Amino acid sequence: MMIPTIPTPDELLDKGFRRGKKAADLARTSKIPKRLKGKRIEETRVITACQVIKDRLKMIIDRVPDIETLPEFYQDYIDITVGVDDMKKALGALNWAYGILTQLEKDYAGRIRRAPSEKASSLQKQAYGRIASVVNKIKKDLDFLDFAKANLRNMPTIDFEATTIVIAGFPNVGKSTLLRQITDATPEVANYPFTTKGIQIGHLERNWKKIQIIDTPGLLDRPILDMNEIELNAMVALEHLADAIFFIIDVSETCGFTIDAQYNLSEEINRIFDVPMVYLFNKIDISNMNRDNSDDNLNYLDSYLDNIDDYLLISAYEGEGIDEIISKLERVKKIERKDKYNDDDYL
Repeated sequence: MMIPTIPTPDELLDKGFRRGKKAADLARTSKIPKRLKGKRIEETRVITACQVIKDRLKMIIDRVPDIETLPEFYQDYIDITVGVDDMKKALGALNWAYGILTQLEKDYAGRIRRAPSEKASSLQKQAYGRIASVVNKIKKDLDFLDFAKANLRNMPTIDFEATTIVIAGFPNVGKSTLLRQITDATPEVANYPFTTKGIQIGHLERNWKKIQIIDTPGLLDRPILDMNEIELNAMVALEHLADAIFFIIDVSETCGFTIDAQYNLSEEINRIFDVPMVYLFNKIDISNMNRDNSDDNLNYLDSYLDNIDDYLLISAYEGEGIDEIISKLERVKKIERKDKYNDDDYL
């Protein structure tokens, strides 16, 4: 999300008052009757300061997209990351300040014009005090928008026209490794929980068909209300983006979770999301080695495979089964959702 640079109250006031002084200096050199020059100078300072601060506030308000017009994926992503209500509240505060500054500009410009010349300077100082009070009242809102800018800087750019496959599964089962094998993405890969700190996206094109692969953060087998921010990002991706889910099960259990626990999570996701699911039983090479079995002896998986229609036995690290995975990707059909969006309109 392209949130512009957010100034502090001091930066806003400093810019407004400096520009007001410059405008007043220019007014001093203009050909104005002496009896009116003092009032015109102070009126110019107030009007210019208000307009400069208002212009900066309006630029921020205008450049932050209307959240309610964004695709649901982005709405949920913003809500999880910074809070939609807090964002609306902060923007509403800036809009309030804009309105008050407009009124102050009008009121004090009129009062200075009507006042005796000797009172113009004191009215200008009074106006500046009121302006500073208004801007300082939105300090926490400016701070929040600066926080939102930092946290939404890396919000993923989604191609809503591409066929989208979401890779899901427990932490450390090989999701990032698989994404790196089949697309141009280069996600971080490391052996610790929640390696993927955000949604990673890779792309490929096969037979003029655009395919978007999303690597979700590791999901834990627990209720949604107990999930952390990283896990919730994954659920958002699954809910709004997936045309199919490729669920990875680490059959070696070196990820730290049993096959049973991983399979139970896949069942839960199957119940929640009404999209096709392909099971990828990963790390077959390690599993066979640990069990001292031959390559084709996979009896320990029979109880799971008997209940699954669509699956592959792979080793993402070794590159085994990648061609078969790509073949399945090509056959995934895009789900026609009610609304279509172009991400370029929003980011």
